[in-house]
Amino acid sequence: MQRLLASLRRDRRAAMIASLVLGVVLAVLPFVVGGALGNSWLRVLDFALLYIMLALGLNIVVGFAGLLDLGYIAFYAVGAYLYALLASPHFGLHLPVWLIIPAGAVLAGIFGVLLGAPTLRLRGDYLAIVTLGFGEIIRIFLNNLNAPVNITNGPQGISGIDPIRMGGISLARPIDFLGITVPSLHAYYYLFLALALLIVFVSIRLEDSRIGRAWVAIREDEIAAKACGINTRNIKLLAFAMGASFGGVAGGLFAGFQAFVSPESFSLMESVMVLCMVVLGGMGHIPGVILGGILLTVLPEFFRHSAGPLQVTLFGKVLLDPEALRMLLFGLALIAVMLYRPAGLWPSGTRRRELGSDAA
Repeated sequence: MQRLLASLRRDRRAAMIASLVLGVVLAVLPFVVGGALGNSWLRVLDFALLYIMLALGLNIVVGFAGLLDLGYIAFYAVGAYLYALLASPHFGLHLPVWLIIPAGAVLAGIFGVLLGAPTLRLRGDYLAIVTLGFGEIIRIFLNNLNAPVNITNGPQGISGIDPIRMGGISLARPIDFLGITVPSLHAYYYLFLALALLIVFVSIRLEDSRIGRAWVAIREDEIAAKACGINTRNIKLLAFAMGASFGGVAGGLFAGFQAFVSPESFSLMESVMVLCMVVLGGMGHIPGVILGGILLTVLPEFFRHSAGPLQVTLFGKVLLDPEALRMLLFGLALIAVMLYRPAGLWPSGTRRRELGSDAA
């Protein structure tokens, strides 16, 4: 017993030290990245946090509940356009961010229920096709709701969106805090980091709850879960609603950060990218999903910046367009991971054991 207690104390102490080190790293990361690589990579870091929020939301639907969703980016669009309509000169409204972001989460959750309700009897490829269609419907609506009444400004998008303000302080300008000037991109980083950590906390609590176990039961065998007394209809709808609400939060933050939204930002490719983050990192495993979100945000930009100089070094000139080469290298990297790490780069222990038993 004494050995067990001593082991628990050591584990707790090691966890506290690791958390402290991680907190320090996250706190100084924007200064290191901005100073070493410039503001362009700092913007990539900010977008990585937004994609982590999206990936964690989709992980509830795909990873926990096992429901394939190819239209998840529609909820991102709902949150972004709600912020754009309520905090821009388009309608002359300039509501505070603390009101719009929760409203975006609620509205996206409602859209998630609207998507989930007609698809309760669908599985696999059929569910994927319906959700794909839902995402495209939302994008097309946003692209065409400029006549006869101009609601979304059509393909031109909405510009002049108010930046995010916290306590009357605009994050679009440098902030003086205790004699230290915090640049705008750094301030957005800390806000996105705080909300991403909140979503991680909520995801962990959901995973360990009765609802999370019900989602996993449905993912493994829906018929058996229903026979055990789980209300599969309500649990599925709750998965769609919770995942969509995370997307709505990320969409509102995106609109305030970019100060511009248009339908082109919410294409099918974006949904596929977020799904790849979940699959690549490890479905149903929160640390793996976070890793997938970081890698699939950083790697394409790394390929974009290195493709041109690498060709000049090797061949003396640029033979292939860096953008096309970026997608080629990105696709090859995904294929390699799926061949050699089919459970993802950081799968859960349960998933690893399942694949190991299948291979045996």
